[in-house]
Amino acid sequence: MTTDVSYTTEEIAKLLKISKLTVYDLIKKGDLAAYRVGKQMRVDAADLEAYKTRAKGGKAAVVYHDVTESNAQQVVYAGQSPKQSIVITGQDVSLDILAKHIERQIVPYRPLRAYVGSLDSLISMYKGESDIVSTHLLDGDTGEYNLPYIRKLLIGSSYVVVNLVSRSAGLFVQEGNPKQLHGWADLKRTDLRMVNREKGSGARVLLDEQLRLQGISSQLLRGYEHEESNHMGVAGKVALGEADFGVGIEKAASMVGGVDFIPLIQERYDLVMLKKPENLAWIDRVLRILQSEAFQNELRPIRGYDLSLTGRVLYET
Repeated sequence: MTTDVSYTTEEIAKLLKISKLTVYDLIKKGDLAAYRVGKQMRVDAADLEAYKTRAKGGKAAVVYHDVTESNAQQVVYAGQSPKQSIVITGQDVSLDILAKHIERQIVPYRPLRAYVGSLDSLISMYKGESDIVSTHLLDGDTGEYNLPYIRKLLIGSSYVVVNLVSRSAGLFVQEGNPKQLHGWADLKRTDLRMVNREKGSGARVLLDEQLRLQGISSQLLRGYEHEESNHMGVAGKVALGEADFGVGIEKAASMVGGVDFIPLIQERYDLVMLKKPENLAWIDRVLRILQSEAFQNELRPIRGYDLSLTGRVLYET
């Protein structure tokens, strides 16, 4: 029976032949009923069919579901609007912690997580598909993080940029650093194998900018086309001996055995929020969460995080 079947957002995207961010946008607007179990959003088959019926011009009852991690209970909003959603993009665990605080403290809103890279996050905001985006994109010419990209991609928009954390980024190498890698210039060696991040991720942009500044062609790097979708995946491949190095953050290295970390840069991991009239109330409350002792106390034990700028507004239009 269709009532026994549910889909992930990735599966819904494939079934409807749309992007995953568009699926999140449908959920955010209340067009597609969904529920959350832990970090994952799911859509029941019956609710998918109801959405398709409405999209074709038919009429169907709308039932909204929200399953929270804390109580694992299903709350059904039949015949009424669901909580307004705040779509948060990015992959860092600090965003999951932020989502938990938003869910607890900003009651009228429900946080939804989209696990996408920095460039895709900004593009999704430009397209109106997300509300809080995270980014850690280095501009090699200026040495500045994020703002050069934000200004170009969100031209004509009113927004606020606030720091979430600063993180130590660099190279994952095998335990003991057998290849004796110490800096970006070492990557010109021809005896190295690497594992890369996907296009649009902050780690991929960091690598490409450093290769450009060092005058190193990516075509000389064995494994440059071998991509993993997160820091843990890159660190894991290095630990298994399938690559000599990868680019990532210190936190991931500390969680994977058999990997050493070579710190090379302190990157700023910032949040961007659009200052639309309907967002102003919750933006102020999110800023207060970021600046709160309770939120920052949850981040302090995480290795590789610098909280000296956390909650500080860095730029505002």
